[in-house]
Amino acid sequence: MNRKRESLSDRFFSWRNRLLSNPDFQRKARRNPLLRIMARRRARALFDLCSGFVYSQILSSCVQLDLFQLLKSGPLTREQIAQAVDIEQDSIDVLLRSATSLKLLENRGGAVYGLGIHGAALLANPGVCKMIEHHTFFYRDMTDPVSLLNREQDDTMLSMFWDYAGAREQQSGDGLGSEPYTELMSASQAMVAEQIIDSYPLRNHQRILDVGGGDGTFLRTVASAAPDLSLMLFDLPAVAAQAEKAFAKSQQNGQLGNEVRCYGGSVFDDELPQGADVISLVRVIHDHNDDAALAILKRCRMALPRGGTLLLAEPMARERVGDPATDAYFGFYLHAMGRGRPRTTEELLALIEQAGFNRCKPSRTHLPMLTSLLVAKV
Repeated sequence: MNRKRESLSDRFFSWRNRLLSNPDFQRKARRNPLLRIMARRRARALFDLCSGFVYSQILSSCVQLDLFQLLKSGPLTREQIAQAVDIEQDSIDVLLRSATSLKLLENRGGAVYGLGIHGAALLANPGVCKMIEHHTFFYRDMTDPVSLLNREQDDTMLSMFWDYAGAREQQSGDGLGSEPYTELMSASQAMVAEQIIDSYPLRNHQRILDVGGGDGTFLRTVASAAPDLSLMLFDLPAVAAQAEKAFAKSQQNGQLGNEVRCYGGSVFDDELPQGADVISLVRVIHDHNDDAALAILKRCRMALPRGGTLLLAEPMARERVGDPATDAYFGFYLHAMGRGRPRTTEELLALIEQAGFNRCKPSRTHLPMLTSLLVAKV
């Protein structure tokens, strides 16, 4: 194998790695008062990498047993928790101590446990718990990651789930059977919508078209911040029908006063409805390979008038510094799903410009790990 000539930074990293991989240096670092803190921090980080799969299963156990809801009203004793979740007391001790170490729970003295800071935060974000339940499929695909990378698995659990759910969507003209796909897609949409609303002033627009809008969770959240904005949603026919029912229910309850229209179709086979001055693509493009992504962007460009705006919101890969949320989590998730990938801002801007948009720029969000936002003009 021919190796490139080492640069100054390459030589530095080689020296650093030789030093860190030297057992003698590690022993000296642990004994040196100045280096001991760093050595312990590195050891903890490495241990967390080794045991991360256990942490995720502890979290999954808490969600499956509905522990956070159980403790929402206040602390309970070990015996009360064991009885409520129907697990033997000796076994519940293992879970309670483990969850406490991860700050999902807190020991309030003796054998009494309440919500920890992470458990309390999860209660405020039910969409995250939905994703944790869904991870059952992801865990199975990740049992043999090398096989997954080599695409030796004919059908991954994630690809079968999404293919099945998508097929049910298309076959269910009355919206029946579309719940697996739509519920999961909308599980965390409210959190994403808040990021977009805080980043971009939608009040300056007249009508928004949300492409791939699911059950309308994103648009209903937008409506609370922009009550005069007309709403349009485009998705598969069964999904659009489900969204229409959800919008009607919100209007009947007095929770929605905006004008709403829902359209069913395929973004690849049908033209998008006209009339919107802003189109949103929320966590849509990263589900598709480049050709399909470009086709979707071109459809959006054709549907917008001169001066119209495109909002593209999804987790984005980092150009230089790797980010665990996008590069690790979404990278493997989309690989297991069998299509799409997290793209860098530069890659997305290139696709957007290729589709015919101009004046493309990022708009800062509070939680880039959840979603980043690009704004483009026609």
